[in-house]
Order: sequence, then C-alpha cells, then structure tokens
Amino acid sequence: MAKAMARHILVKTKEEAEALKARLDKGDAFDKLARKYSTCPSGKKGGDLGEVRPGQLVKSIDNVIFKKPVRMIHGPVKSQFGYHLVHVFFRD
Repeated sequence: MAKAMARHILVKTKEEAEALKARLDKGDAFDKLARKYSTCPSGKKGGDLGEVRPGQLVKSIDNVIFKKPVRMIHGPVKSQFGYHLVHVFFRD
C-alpha cells in the first residue's frame, strides 16, 4: 500500500497561506512557520503529519500528497478546515 511522509501549515485564509508561501519561497524554515502560525495541532510538531496512507486525510490534501510532485511545497490548498501549505518529502 502507498504511503508518504508529509507536513503542513493550516491557516484560516488564502491570503495568510499565500503570505506564508512567499516566506517559504524566500527560505524561511517550514517547521518554524508551522509552529508559529498553523492552527492544526500538528503545528506543535513543525507541521509533521507523520506517515500517511491514502484516504486518511481529507480528499483535497490526500490528492496533493499522493498525486503532486514530491519535495515541493504545494498550496494554498482549500479544505473545510481552511487553507493548507503541504510539503511531501517522501512517497512510495
């Protein structure tokens, strides 16, 4: 069965997500931004979602993790929880 390792930052608005993505593009550390800004409990762990399998997360995030390129930051991705920036760093 497929699995991946991913982390994310969850915020309430698209504008917040875009501003954080710009900071990431300039070299800010993903884990530090996740700890400071993410509204998800995973933010305390730098946004780390651990090992993820298809169907474990909401469909919009699942699609990013299992269908988009690895080692890139994707987003903003909208879900019922808000806007996510998703970094997939391993997938098999």
